[in-house]
Amino acid sequence: MTWPKANMVIQGNDAHKDGIPVIFVHGLGVDHRSLMLLDGAFPDTTRRIYLDLPGFGRTPALDGEGGLPEMADWLQSTIDDVIGPRTAFAMVGNSMGGALAREILAREPRRVLGLALIAPVVDPRHAHRRVGEHVVADPNPKLTHALPQEQVFDFVTMGVNQSFEAWRRYQRFILPGERLCDRGACERLGNRYFLNDVPEQVFGTFTGPTLIVTGHEDQIVGYEDQRALLPHYPNARFVVLENAGHNLHIDCPEETGRLLREWAGGLMAAA
Repeated sequence: MTWPKANMVIQGNDAHKDGIPVIFVHGLGVDHRSLMLLDGAFPDTTRRIYLDLPGFGRTPALDGEGGLPEMADWLQSTIDDVIGPRTAFAMVGNSMGGALAREILAREPRRVLGLALIAPVVDPRHAHRRVGEHVVADPNPKLTHALPQEQVFDFVTMGVNQSFEAWRRYQRFILPGERLCDRGACERLGNRYFLNDVPEQVFGTFTGPTLIVTGHEDQIVGYEDQRALLPHYPNARFVVLENAGHNLHIDCPEETGRLLREWAGGLMAAA
């Protein structure tokens, strides 16, 4: 099968291609920029590869059904094309990207050096999730009432930090990808939003450096389903951030960046 060519941004040690490849996989409805807020957490001895998934950003949509299994097929093929089919790599997955990263680990357990999951989807079926309660501790009506409804809706429903600084982060890193989202591709993805197997049941145990960070107020994926994954990741660090919703890296960029910096340090030490 001929897959659409990935739009991507590569940061860090790309010139000599000898840095540890770290593949960033974004969530639903956004693009690669949604995770570039966190790039400063990584040393230049890593090669950070930010991909647009098909139908998001500037990567064309998949032909045909275009569900989560096909998205995983595309991602596996794209990683091979970008870094080579035998090169080891680490992954950072956010939301839907967390489910895809776990699926790639199940397919390539000997190549994955480490895994960082930010508010990851565990069960694609919404009705089966245990989610948090979306509570805004410090509402900011001065901001939210001044913004156009089409711009502010996801900001106030996904996050809990309504500061002007959080809005500027959202405006810079989230909104551009939302505007480029292929709505038809999203609809096809929604019709096949499942994985064929539970990844952890396939690979069993992953002993590489692992970070799982969630938001206590995340009403999209919660934090309890992620905690239940821990027996499969004996070297995992599991963190629930207070006053953080689904866009926890927008709500709490300093805390999220610090956790990723420590995870990247462990990744470098283990490599």
